[in-house]
Amino acid sequence: MVAPLYKLHCLLKRAHMLLLCLGIAYLMAGSILLLQRSSIRVAQPNLASLPPMLSLAAPPAALRTAGLGVRARSRWAAIQSVSGGGAKAGRHWPTSRSLGVQHLHRRWFHSLLPESPEQRVSLHRSSRHKGTYIGCFLHNASDRALGGTMLYDLRKMTSSLCQDTCSESGYQFAGLEYGAECHCGNRISSPQAPEEDCSLVCRGERGSPCGGVGRLSIYKVEEQLPGHRKFRNVHYRGCFRLPKSTISTFPVYSFQPNLTTQSCIETCTDKELPLAVFKTLHCFCTWTSSLFSLNQQSDQQQCAGNPALNHTSNSTTTAPTDHDHYQVYHTPVLDSRCKERMFLPQRSSSLVALSSFPGAGNTWVRHLIELVTGYYTGSFYFDGTLYNRGFKGEKDYWKSGRSICVKTHESGQKEIEMFDSAILLIRNPYRSLMAEFNRKCAGHLGHATDTQWKSKEWPEFVASYAPWWASHALSWLKFGRRLLVVHYEELQRALLPQLRLITGFLNVSMTEERLLCAQSNQDGHFKRSVAQQSSFDPFTPDMKQMIDSFIHTVDQALQSRNFSGLPQEYLPR
Repeated sequence: MVAPLYKLHCLLKRAHMLLLCLGIAYLMAGSILLLQRSSIRVAQPNLASLPPMLSLAAPPAALRTAGLGVRARSRWAAIQSVSGGGAKAGRHWPTSRSLGVQHLHRRWFHSLLPESPEQRVSLHRSSRHKGTYIGCFLHNASDRALGGTMLYDLRKMTSSLCQDTCSESGYQFAGLEYGAECHCGNRISSPQAPEEDCSLVCRGERGSPCGGVGRLSIYKVEEQLPGHRKFRNVHYRGCFRLPKSTISTFPVYSFQPNLTTQSCIETCTDKELPLAVFKTLHCFCTWTSSLFSLNQQSDQQQCAGNPALNHTSNSTTTAPTDHDHYQVYHTPVLDSRCKERMFLPQRSSSLVALSSFPGAGNTWVRHLIELVTGYYTGSFYFDGTLYNRGFKGEKDYWKSGRSICVKTHESGQKEIEMFDSAILLIRNPYRSLMAEFNRKCAGHLGHATDTQWKSKEWPEFVASYAPWWASHALSWLKFGRRLLVVHYEELQRALLPQLRLITGFLNVSMTEERLLCAQSNQDGHFKRSVAQQSSFDPFTPDMKQMIDSFIHTVDQALQSRNFSGLPQEYLPR
């Protein structure tokens, strides 16, 4: 009798220890998750009071063709189906300022294990980067080494990618942090740190230092001869008449005998100023301001005497008079005010959808809305690539009310009626279908190969997605409560007037400086290169006949709802 009781006692003791270990593991996992969320400073709303989450309809069977992944469904619906109940109330945990906690957080989030000898960088190893390695520098809230633009890529970040990005944006220094974040700047504004602090490796390569916790591994990018630097996002702002008293207040002035607009832009870029103000032989650099609003522009003929881009001037030297006309250019430098983004300070009771068919430019419009409003946009889905590139609303609960609007591609009545209002973004179906096929085959910035365009997957894709393009627009026109219809092509042609309509619909006050932010950085990091587009027309006559009929249907539906019809270039009418 004693032996069975003893065996039972041992069994219960082992079970007790097992449960204790499982409990500890559960608490550790929860603690790590809470540390990951601790970087959000704004308190999470109480989600218990929200209505239960709805499951999404399954995608059409035709969408499951080989080689074409279906766009990720809502992560919240997936969580509900697993848990079998509503979401528990979220808690707000204060941000820890402890460097050790930040270290733990970053190591978990980026899946970096610097303690592994294989992953540590040999500080004396010859690096394979293109530029010159400067050293390890402090980079935290009080000491920011580089103050320019910022890029995320948690899977494929390399020192070359970071340097190329900074060089194309007009910066001379590129700094890498946490093995996955790229910072740019034209001056280093913090003290140097021990090299041992920059021991993390880049996520896309081995052998090059890629920063650490609150530390930047800084490189000097390859220098190019003056006049040969190639910049992205240089835009001509217009011709402006400015008084001499105003010009004299600009922080940078340069006079050169052979000054060109190109060299003026380079000068202002090096000084990290977003505007280059040019008049024959005279170059001024300054910040964006209401002085350069659209309604202040002068006739372009007034600036006709100024030399064109990349051409030297042989005009006689003249000092600025009391009122002169100047050519104004946006440099690649992003105004520091343009980088400030946040979640809504107070939870909004109204959910606004940014709805579009896939491939219609939703990501681009989100980028513009975040620039012009300063608030993050949310998403009905979760796209890790977009989160890595700075769309922080991707990880936020889409019904939290903390985002200015929420991206969605859904077109069912139940999903549409969950939103109080919506911006309906419509793009030419021919362009949308090609953009989405490119995304499915090669990611956000890639292009499908000629083999993929000529494969059987392309006609199957068109047969499934072309009807969806029409049904998506028709469903939102039918079930949407309050709509603003925005045409992608109109946004391209008249960016600022369309942005004013969008911000007015969102009931957000917008400054002229924010409009300039959107105009000067309108492309962002998610513009697919046109040079690599397919050289042939992938649409067969049967495809065109089907798509044209859908265009006519949507056009008539828009006009029946007193909206403007589709743009003329959709069809030769």
